[in-house]
Amino acid sequence: MQVIPFLRELSAATGIAGREHGVRTVVQEAWRPLVDEIREDKLGNLIALKRGSGSGQRPRLMLAAHMDEVGLVVTGIDSGFLRIAPVGGADRRVLPGLEVVVHGQRDLPGIVATRPPHVLSSIDRQRTIPWDKLFVDVGLPEATVRQNVAVGDLISIQANLLELQNRRVAAKALDDRACVAAVTMALEQLGPVRHTWDILAVATTQEEIGLKGATTATYGIGPDLAIALDVTFGAQPGAADTDTFPLGEGPTLGIGPNFHPKFTDYIRQLADRHEFPYHIEATPGVSGTDAWAIQVALEGIPTALLSLPIRYMHQPIELLDTQDIERTGRLLATIIAELDDGFLSKLAWDIGAEDE
Repeated sequence: MQVIPFLRELSAATGIAGREHGVRTVVQEAWRPLVDEIREDKLGNLIALKRGSGSGQRPRLMLAAHMDEVGLVVTGIDSGFLRIAPVGGADRRVLPGLEVVVHGQRDLPGIVATRPPHVLSSIDRQRTIPWDKLFVDVGLPEATVRQNVAVGDLISIQANLLELQNRRVAAKALDDRACVAAVTMALEQLGPVRHTWDILAVATTQEEIGLKGATTATYGIGPDLAIALDVTFGAQPGAADTDTFPLGEGPTLGIGPNFHPKFTDYIRQLADRHEFPYHIEATPGVSGTDAWAIQVALEGIPTALLSLPIRYMHQPIELLDTQDIERTGRLLATIIAELDDGFLSKLAWDIGAEDE
């Protein structure tokens, strides 16, 4: 798999939370030749099974990366201009001037606009523009707009992937399409590899509005073990070094109550043994990722989190180093290849022994 062309295709696809069908089609086409079974569940999650070589009832590992993106929704039509609100955590500070696509009866190109600074008070010029002062202009008469657009129609950002130097790229929806690409790479690398466990790769829906897809998928699958994949904050000006991570030096591994300590220790030791670069990310509470929904489903699922550092999260253009995708994909494939029938017993809490 060539990472940048695939990431370009993933990024270009539309998949706002709750309406992920566009990007799901892209992922389905990529995963179908790499797995034994593939299906959609009732919430739109894409679930792919790659069977292990073990006999009998094999243990099951879930890989979860969400495919939805943040976007906008039409809340009203005012003289042909579209009033808008966010779907997920869209950043209104950087919306004015953006090219968008309104998904109505037919797709309509438009721009996000607001009043020019010349007509604002000196105080308003210093403030972030509120949602009720932003609108989308599709350049059509009001009657035509009303024929094609209705309240509730979704609006996606229009942006093409830009290749930068040193294998870095900037594009929309790298949160979390980059991790979908990492899972795809892992599945591809597992092709000739004999692995004991069943692997269930899940491109989850509605993560950006509350981890909905991961919740239902986990209940439907009932995995024995899980690795969630998401993004974290990449180093950039104005952000504290303690809260960010360098690009191009591998994923972060989450440490904290949202993650099973023994599973996390296993991944850390494996990465060290195989000389995979990574960083430790302390997460003292809920991670806000699919890992939280998975961990507390059913009777509890031992869960770990790998995250890719990106810059400008939840902004229309995000930036990352594609080497981090490749390294994460190889790390996942190595983890899977080394899981054996007795691995779950190694995760026992051993409370009695600790008390003694």
